[in-house]
Amino acid sequence: MTPLRLGYLYGFAAYLMWGFFPLYFKLLRPAGPLEILAHRVVWSVAFVALLLGAMRNIGFLRALLRRPRALAGIAAAAVLIGLNWFTYIYGVNSDRVVETALGYFINPLVVVLLGVAVLRERLRPAQWCALGIGGLAVAVLTVDYGQLPYIALILALTFGGYSLVKKQLGLPAAEGLFVESAVLALPALGYLGWLAATGEMAFGQVSTGHTLLLVIAGALTAIPLLLFAGAANRLPLSSLGMLQYVAPILQLGCGVLIFHEPMPPARLAGFALVWLALIVFTADGLRQARRTRRQPPVTVSPAAVR
Repeated sequence: MTPLRLGYLYGFAAYLMWGFFPLYFKLLRPAGPLEILAHRVVWSVAFVALLLGAMRNIGFLRALLRRPRALAGIAAAAVLIGLNWFTYIYGVNSDRVVETALGYFINPLVVVLLGVAVLRERLRPAQWCALGIGGLAVAVLTVDYGQLPYIALILALTFGGYSLVKKQLGLPAAEGLFVESAVLALPALGYLGWLAATGEMAFGQVSTGHTLLLVIAGALTAIPLLLFAGAANRLPLSSLGMLQYVAPILQLGCGVLIFHEPMPPARLAGFALVWLALIVFTADGLRQARRTRRQPPVTVSPAAVR
């Protein structure tokens, strides 16, 4: 199998797993969102530690401890991804799967906006147009919901911020996930201890199957991230960008077709505006990628070097 085909296989598998996450998190009730998050963190640390041990790659921690700025960045990434995970679990288990899908639909637009606000990037006219349509979509959905779609906005902002920090850190997927989860592990263990002491813990109290589902949260967190890293190393950015819509499409399908969440005309109109913004954004990205490939390479003569 060629590296390109393998990249598509890895990427599709990652987004397929993320797309069906609502089905998994629904099975974890009656555990509350914070308990599910705590188990996800703790078992992620355990799973990735075993993986790194098998790869004999624990030594990276020593080098990382000598980089205080990187450690601060990892702590920020951990807080952002922890808030993202909690919001997603809360949204799914409060029967707002459609709104969580919206969050990941608008995430590419938020990433562009962060690029302008934080990295001082300049946008092309089509990108500004996409952002404007996205803003109109949020306004329409705010009228429909009767309030800001805060779950969607928190998901988009936290994952956009997390992506920005991760891009600046440049850590490999497994090592980055291990350290981020380790940062959150102490408060997670403390919360689980408090639940056990007060007799409010669902872990081990519902059924054997429920307990096992909480335990495998670590593997289900790590595996799609590792598959995504494999895809990112083999695919062009434009191809990876197209694949990212697989997950929210599947999540939207879960919300509407499986969980029968309402989709009134106003909400559908808001989603249609989001999809229009993404079409404009993606078409502009593909056009720019083709234009870049057509440009001849710049050559420098030996005389210019001297």
